Amino acid sequence: MRVPRACRISALTLGFILTTAISGLTAEKITVDGSTGVMPLVAALAKVYQERHPAITVEMGKGLGTKERLQALAEGKIDIALASHGLVIEELTRQGMAVQEIAKVAVVFGVHTSVPITHLTDRQVCDIYAEKVTNWIELGGPDLVIAPRTRPDTEVDAEVVRAKIGCLRDLKMAETVKVMPRAGDMAKELAATVGAIGMTTMTVVEQSQGQVKPLSLNGITPSAENVKRKTYTLTRDSFLVTKAPLSPAVAKFLAFVHSPEGEQVIVANGAVPVQ
Repeated sequence: MRVPRACRISALTLGFILTTAISGLTAEKITVDGSTGVMPLVAALAKVYQERHPAITVEMGKGLGTKERLQALAEGKIDIALASHGLVIEELTRQGMAVQEIAKVAVVFGVHTSVPITHLTDRQVCDIYAEKVTNWIELGGPDLVIAPRTRPDTEVDAEVVRAKIGCLRDLKMAETVKVMPRAGDMAKELAATVGAIGMTTMTVVEQSQGQVKPLSLNGITPSAENVKRKTYTLTRDSFLVTKAPLSPAVAKFLAFVHSPEGEQVIVANGAVPVQ
């Protein structure tokens, strides 16, 4: 028996409406914001996760400050807060939050690809930022002006290098040292500025596609093995802070982060997974 054309159209329309409704019900979004230093690693994880799960969207924010990110999480404006330091886990637990450390990553002095230098000593780093050394030729490199860059002293990368490099701890940096407000700003500056040097992470180095190179310090390379052995001591942590209990969407994403596939993504982006 032939089905009337009008009925067929109605059936198709109904099918479309039902499919759209079901898609709307099953579509999920995870909103992430916080530390700009942790964001590149989590963005890489989110990219792979979304490729595996097209129905799920992971929305990355622009970088909320310490208080703002936790307040946004508490108010339900974001699902995951990114952090690298300054967490009082017991207090967050009392507030109904949970903290997971997912990785450690080396903080490095990265240089623009124009700089052929591969290593520096602590003293040489301090001389650069004090402007006692202004040209790479003085350090065995080419006749190229050094363009030093730093992060604000309240940011993790700057805190790490000042805490671990004795002569840098109380050093007043030269006025010509340019301050990069965000981790992304530093990444772009190092990739674009001939002769540049600045503190960044191995994640940024790996994601720069060869435009930024990491320097060894005092003969120790910032490799994953040296981070694991704690012979390379300039490191920062990568934390994910969530509300407890976890929503199903966030739980699935965290399961991926800690899975073998997630660990592969972490390693490929210059970090060391933490179980």
